[in-house]
Amino acid sequence: MAPEQIETVLEAATRGEVFAYFGYGSLVNRSTHRTEPFGAVRASVRGWRRRWQGRPEGGGEPISLLSVKPESDPDHQLAGLLVFDRLENLPALDQRECDYLRRRIEPGSIAMSVELEVDVPIYIYEGMPEDSRNTGHGILQSYLDAVLQGYLREYGPDAVRRFIAETHAFDNTPIFRDRDRPRYVRSVSLGEGEARLFDDALAAHGVEWRDMP
Repeated sequence: MAPEQIETVLEAATRGEVFAYFGYGSLVNRSTHRTEPFGAVRASVRGWRRRWQGRPEGGGEPISLLSVKPESDPDHQLAGLLVFDRLENLPALDQRECDYLRRRIEPGSIAMSVELEVDVPIYIYEGMPEDSRNTGHGILQSYLDAVLQGYLREYGPDAVRRFIAETHAFDNTPIFRDRDRPRYVRSVSLGEGEARLFDDALAAHGVEWRDMP
């Protein structure tokens, strides 16, 4: 964040008008944000790990949900984006993350890329328990493109490979090809070389590709 953005966050926080949330999936990609937050910084959090899971009961199509689960390894740092938003936007974010439970996390578990001490509630969204009948779910390629683009632009190419390596259930969750006809509602346009970078990294990991069901 620019210095003037930090100053705005600090001033709004004194009035109780700010909350923060930790993005670890599509929310890392700033172009998918639909509110107008004060700003965002690269950050990491302890105590959580990404994973793919099935949708909760009533989730409809067999599309995988990117979630987090508690992580006991004290050395594991989940990289993402810490977004400072206006408190009035919290209901809209909850609506966007309607398949998730909003969890409050302790400020001490967060490490930010800038010096910023601000007393605001910090949240992370954890997927609701998956429906045990929801088998055969897969990852939308258009959603994954948005996620990987976010990590690429915030952290660089190595972060794309780390995302794939460190996210649980990539090995047994297929990817549905929908890049040409995106099903993800906040799909993004890929820049030069991005599609090849993502596809090569996924191929190196040995993921399974399928056509849309």
